[in-house]
Amino acid sequence: MSMHDDVKYVLYSEKDLQEIVNRLGAQITKDYQGKNLLIIPILKGSVLFAADLIRKIDVPCELDFMVVSSYGNGTETTGKVIIKKDISVSLEGKDVLLVEDIFDSGVTLIRLKEELLKRNPASLRLCTLLDKPDRRRCDTIPEYIGSQVPDEFIIGYGLDYAEKYRNLPYIGVLKPEVYEN
Repeated sequence: MSMHDDVKYVLYSEKDLQEIVNRLGAQITKDYQGKNLLIIPILKGSVLFAADLIRKIDVPCELDFMVVSSYGNGTETTGKVIIKKDISVSLEGKDVLLVEDIFDSGVTLIRLKEELLKRNPASLRLCTLLDKPDRRRCDTIPEYIGSQVPDEFIIGYGLDYAEKYRNLPYIGVLKPEVYEN
């Protein structure tokens, strides 16, 4: 049985994703001209998106990573944000761009943003590949949004269910019978 058999339907093909990344990269390039850009992808989910996005940003930038969790192995956020790996550089005076795979409840990124603002960056913006507004539990909206998605369990292109399906080359909806067992 293939992992593709667990996909209910494909939301974004590889070509769709490439178009989204190109658009976001062009906008970020324009907005960060002459800035001191530090890109911080939130691992693990954003790894594929961030790798593609960074190659489309045509301004000098630094790169560091964070690992943050609020889901565990479930399909709902626990509301408790845990920083598992912090960045290794100072944010002082830098223009920080947090890169995330999906913005749904907003809990994880808002708590993380609050923490990072204490470190005195020159600016701090959020970039998300996917936005799930039906699940929002905060007023914040990321400055850069790839696309909105329905309130279904999304996998692929870095997004996972219980650490699996990240390696799908597209974004799809996971069949409910996979996670309801």
